[in-house]
Amino acid sequence: MYKVLTLDKIDPQGLGHFPHEKYETGNSFTSPDAIILRSFNMHSMELPESVKAVARAGAGVNNIPIDRCTEQGIVVFNTPGANANGVKELVLAGLLLASRDISGGIAWAKGLMEEGDQVPALVEKGKKNYAGTEILGKSLAVIGLGAVGVLVANAAQMLGMNVTGYDPYISVAQAQKLSDKIQLARTLESAIASADFVTLNIPLTPDTKGYISKEIIKGMKNGVRVLNFARGELVNNADMAEALEYGKVFRYVTDFPNEETLRMKNAICIPHLGASTEESETNCAIMAVDQLREYFERGNIINSVNFPNVEMDRTGGTRIVVANRNIPNMVNQIASVLSREGVNILNMLNKNKKDIAYNIIDIDKTDLRPGIEEDLRTIEGVFMARILG
Repeated sequence: MYKVLTLDKIDPQGLGHFPHEKYETGNSFTSPDAIILRSFNMHSMELPESVKAVARAGAGVNNIPIDRCTEQGIVVFNTPGANANGVKELVLAGLLLASRDISGGIAWAKGLMEEGDQVPALVEKGKKNYAGTEILGKSLAVIGLGAVGVLVANAAQMLGMNVTGYDPYISVAQAQKLSDKIQLARTLESAIASADFVTLNIPLTPDTKGYISKEIIKGMKNGVRVLNFARGELVNNADMAEALEYGKVFRYVTDFPNEETLRMKNAICIPHLGASTEESETNCAIMAVDQLREYFERGNIINSVNFPNVEMDRTGGTRIVVANRNIPNMVNQIASVLSREGVNILNMLNKNKKDIAYNIIDIDKTDLRPGIEEDLRTIEGVFMARILG
């Protein structure tokens, strides 16, 4: 029985994908086999030695201590694309909020509630203060063409916008989903130069922190509208506040409010609602659960942020998985241990990601002696070995 610790309220439909005869979920296990979470901050948490996997029901993993997990041989999963449609729809709402002062107009109208019969006349008189522009025919630069970015680009194009995408790392799979009416820019500078709207859809990494800075803003059109539904730290707040103050940026819409953004002139701060839909929460939970099951039951790794992604169809017999440092002669040493047991390797797959290598091995023997896992772990460089049966 695998014990799965839930650190947040996880969608019950997703947790229902765990078969009850094999998995037990709860929020009070002290020695869990796996952890599943959403926004819980794990950085100050002591990781039990029993933990073999952590699954984030969402795309971002900045709340998980990735390096510590890797050192302890813990595979960390995320769920890219599971909440993409929910985020896409909010980005589209952000486009409309940025082009027309809808939020300002609503707040003003709310203040008229004591005016009685005068409300309609006051509305007609005051509505001119909240006029805006349409998005039809306007130019949109989509920075990052991952799961969300491609959906945003295609949807905006269908709404009549002229869309340019920029992503030097776009995958073949994502490129195939992109409408052929989307223009692709070779550089960030060329993508944003003539854009009326710029939307960020890139991950937060040490290299992308402060991605939108004074220098980048300088290359945008005067009066540009900037949308950030990816991560707050992608934008240099001081530079954005200055650009808003002097009108270089007409409107900044962010899904990541903090004290600085709340004080910005012409900023619209949405309380991190990108993935806050029933469908997104369900989809993320289902994907996280399915990935944990693939790992525990078949040894496959899908959507890991710290281990290589490895999938192999089951050949038969017994399956063994081994994780080790990505150094020479490891495969030979692993094979030697198995050879001493008199087993025949039916199929084997080895993949690496930076310093980590992962092996899936199918053998013909089913009655292995109990100590073989420990023998594999005694190989210098091996930090995880499991027999799946």
